[in-house]
Amino acid sequence: MGISLAGRALERGDWDLETVAIREFGEGRHRVVDDTPAGGSPGMVLRADVLARAIDHASPAGDERPRILLSPRGEPLRQPLVRELSAGPGVVLVCGRFEGVDERVIERRSLREVSIGDVVLSGGEIAALVLLDAVVRLLPGVMGNSGSGETESFEGDLLEHPHYTRPAVWEGMAIPPVLTSGHHGAVERWRQAESERLTRERRPDLWARYSRAR
Repeated sequence: MGISLAGRALERGDWDLETVAIREFGEGRHRVVDDTPAGGSPGMVLRADVLARAIDHASPAGDERPRILLSPRGEPLRQPLVRELSAGPGVVLVCGRFEGVDERVIERRSLREVSIGDVVLSGGEIAALVLLDAVVRLLPGVMGNSGSGETESFEGDLLEHPHYTRPAVWEGMAIPPVLTSGHHGAVERWRQAESERLTRERRPDLWARYSRAR
C-alpha cells in the first residue's frame, strides 16, 4: 500500500492507516489471545474479551466507521460495497486468525463479515489488503483519470471489455478494425457487446443479475 497510486496518495495524506496488534490486549504475561473451541475440535479460537478490547481501542464509542471482519463465511466483496466504503468515513478492519473468532464478539461489536472469495487463508491480513486497495483507488484524486474506474469489471454487473494497443498487428493478430475506425459510437457499441459476451460466458451469476435489471 506504500507504492504506486496508493503510496503517492498516502504521502499526500489522502488516506491513512493505523494498525493495532490484537496481542497487545492479550491475557497474562504471555499476552494470550486464543483458547480451545467450546465443544471440542481442532485448532484455536480468538477470545471474545481480548478481541473486544482491541476493537474498542481502535473504534471507541461514537465512532461511525463500519466494522468489518474479513471472514470466508462473509458476504462476497463486490464493487458496490467498495464504492460505499470509499464514500464513507473510513472503515475498521478486523483480521481473524486460527479457526475463527468467538461468535459473541461478532454480535456484540456489530462486525459485518466480508469474504474476498471461496478460499481459506491463514489470516485476514491479505484479505484486508485486497479490500483496502479496492477502496483507496476510488478515493478522490488517487487515480489520475477519475473515469478509469467507471468502466472496469463489476461496474454495472458487467465484466470489462477487451483492451488493445500498438502494435496494430502482433503475431498475426490485428486490433479489431472497429477500434481504429474513429467511429466513437461504433466503438462504444462494440465495447458494450464484448462486456456482455464475456459476462455471459464467464460469470453467469453476474449475467443473471444484469439481465434482471435491464
